[in-house]
Amino acid sequence: MTGLRTVPLFPDLAGKIALVTGSSRGIGAETARYLALNKVKVVVNGRDREALDHVVRGIKSDGGEAIGILADCTKFDEIEEMRKKVEDQFGKVELLVAFAGGDGKPEPIEDLTEQRWDAVVATNLTSKFLTVKSFLPGMKDQGAGSIILMCSSAGRSVSQSSLAYSSSQAGVAMLSKNLAQQLGQFGIRVNAIAPSTIRNEKIQTFMTKHQQEKLAAMYPISRLGEPEDIAAATLFLCSECSSWITGVTLDISGGKVTS
Repeated sequence: MTGLRTVPLFPDLAGKIALVTGSSRGIGAETARYLALNKVKVVVNGRDREALDHVVRGIKSDGGEAIGILADCTKFDEIEEMRKKVEDQFGKVELLVAFAGGDGKPEPIEDLTEQRWDAVVATNLTSKFLTVKSFLPGMKDQGAGSIILMCSSAGRSVSQSSLAYSSSQAGVAMLSKNLAQQLGQFGIRVNAIAPSTIRNEKIQTFMTKHQQEKLAAMYPISRLGEPEDIAAATLFLCSECSSWITGVTLDISGGKVTS
């Protein structure tokens, strides 16, 4: 067990190598744990050494295999250095889970500076392009693999999130479709996951229990999403159970349907 429920097991994942960017906490950390419990060799990535070490220790204490590598995924040279370390210690990545991103706080367009726009787009869209660019040659060499990109419900329909954030997330959905069309011939599948509200550390810190309950009541399935919901879906998209699924953006939104 980890978190709220029994971890689903996909035997075909055992022994594979996965990189999960943005996995030092929250959704990414839970996804890394789920993969490790499926006997995947997991690379945990983030920009906070203490947080990375905490996730890696947890995986190892559960009997899993993991390493933590610091890298800023908006910088190609740091991603390339990470790739070399991964290949030296584990081998070529077969499961590429690009989850690094965030910072969708509401912001009126009049207050949105060019520098702020560039930073948010780099964090949420460019980071995924650069990560795929770095690791793709190794995946092509193997003739197989699964790439999962983190999108957001903010990129699927109009929301209160900032214009830069929602635009970059819409770009992630299109990036996954284009990559799927290009890479299918190499045996590589590409899909995106678009969560709605997930009960993460920020929500638990800044929203009261009553506020969380009011927000949950807005969904047909009247609860907030949990990191485990995203981790379980990621396992499915990584596994051979989804072997004829590519170019899809999976909305994990408690029944809140996008237009």
